[in-house]
Amino acid sequence: MDKIKPMLINFTKMHGLGNDFMVVDNTDGDISFSVEQIRNLSNRHFGIGFDQLLVVESSNSPGIDFRYVIYNADGSEVAQCGNGARCFARFVTHNNLTKRNPIIVETHSSVITLHINTDDTVRVDMGSPCFELDSIPLVATEIQPTYEIEGLEMGVLSMGNPHCILIIEDFSTLDIANIASKIQANKVLPNQANIGFMQIINRGEINLRVYERGSGETLACGSGACAAVVYGIEKGLLDEKVRAHLTGGDAAIEYQKSGHVFLSGPAEFVFKGQVIL
Repeated sequence: MDKIKPMLINFTKMHGLGNDFMVVDNTDGDISFSVEQIRNLSNRHFGIGFDQLLVVESSNSPGIDFRYVIYNADGSEVAQCGNGARCFARFVTHNNLTKRNPIIVETHSSVITLHINTDDTVRVDMGSPCFELDSIPLVATEIQPTYEIEGLEMGVLSMGNPHCILIIEDFSTLDIANIASKIQANKVLPNQANIGFMQIINRGEINLRVYERGSGETLACGSGACAAVVYGIEKGLLDEKVRAHLTGGDAAIEYQKSGHVFLSGPAEFVFKGQVIL
């Protein structure tokens, strides 16, 4: 039996507010990753190290520029990543894969629009938040403003991926990893969820920490910031433009009820390299 020939893969390491990514051009469609390979590559001691692997693929859908594929560090595929979307936009432009601006990409769950600003920050149209139980998914009898899971009150919604948001007063008293893990394991969340802990500073400013499914706590989560702001606005606690202070830096979120959510922030190149699969 012939051995499978090793493949040399070009990649770029990028980050958005410290949420870091391995980005790969697979527009030719000749690269595939196994779960084991992704886990090995994501290892920060024995691999490249990243929160998510972002793969650029061609799209056959009319009016769509690319397909945006996202894998968590544990090898699971997810449908959305806002910080990754900003890096995706800069990657395809920097590597001359497109000259379009804005750029239209499809994810596993939606179509999003990416606009590169003159200062190289990126504004992402994340689409509309979804509160439908089957779409999140969430096991409940009806849509509610808040839900109780593991004895805690929280908002639950989808930004293309599921999010639970807890409003807290003080981070110093919380064991975020323990609380988030228990919520993620609850049977009412069949696909788990990203767990956001939001501290409201004023109507236009929040502090946020997010424990992501498949990756643990990250320095920033773009879709998590959007979900937190949406929840705060829906509850009447925040204005339509909010600055979210994440561990890795700040993101700007805009949302009007029943409208689209817009996420703006930086996307930075770290280094390029090659790895053998």
